[in-house]
Parts: sequence; structure tokens; C-alpha cells
Amino acid sequence: MIQADTKIRVRYAETDQMGYMYYGNYASYYEVGRTELMRNVGVTYSELEKMNIMMPVIELAIKYRRAARYDDVVTVRTMLKEMPEMRIRFDYELYNDSEELLNTGHVTLFFIDATTRKPTKLPQEVYDSIKGYFGEV
Repeated sequence: MIQADTKIRVRYAETDQMGYMYYGNYASYYEVGRTELMRNVGVTYSELEKMNIMMPVIELAIKYRRAARYDDVVTVRTMLKEMPEMRIRFDYELYNDSEELLNTGHVTLFFIDATTRKPTKLPQEVYDSIKGYFGEV
């Protein structure tokens, strides 16, 4: 398993009239966590694009428990629990400063060739960067 924690401060523009973070903004926080996890293992989205790989989202699920509020520092815990092949699933937990669980969720993406727009396997370079986290694969 690979895990990365990323801290993000809730900005005023991300909140509603009640001072709660607007529910649609949580997906953006998930994306920040996802890109930082990938960066931590040595793979950036710009490198994937150079490999001619795109990763569209095919599934997003969020279970809300508590609201983040304006000026909270939220910890986005991003986990890659399984070695990807054609698809890659990231699981998330968001916590506030008091370490209260705000929500859980997951996002599933799949790898496509940017030229043909057809599904493709996990690029070898990405496999090589993450295989050590999963033991024998």
C-alpha cells in the first residue's frame, strides 16, 4: 500500500454561506492528494502526458461525515491499496485539525492512450516506480 498525507487550508471562496466547505470542492482536494501521492513515488502527471497517457475519472464516491469549515487545515490522506493494471483506484480520508474524520471516498481512473483514446495498461515506468510498495506482484 502507498499512503500520502497532504495538508490544505480551506479558503473562503470554497465555502458556502454557512462557512462550510461546499460539498463539490472535496473532489478537488482528492485530486490534490492524488497528484501529491504520485509525485511522492516519482511519477508526475506531466510525465504521464509525455508517455502519451491520460487518466480520466470513471468513478467518484464520497461519504460525508462532518463538514470542513473556512480556515480549517484539512489533511487529505490518499491511499493506493492495490497494484493498478488498466484501472487505478485511490482511497481517501479527510481529517480536520482535531483529527476528526470529515469524509471518506474513492476515485477510480483508467489509463488511455492519448492518441488512440483506447484503454491501455499501466505504463512500465509507473509499474517500476510503485512495485516495491506492493511486495511480490
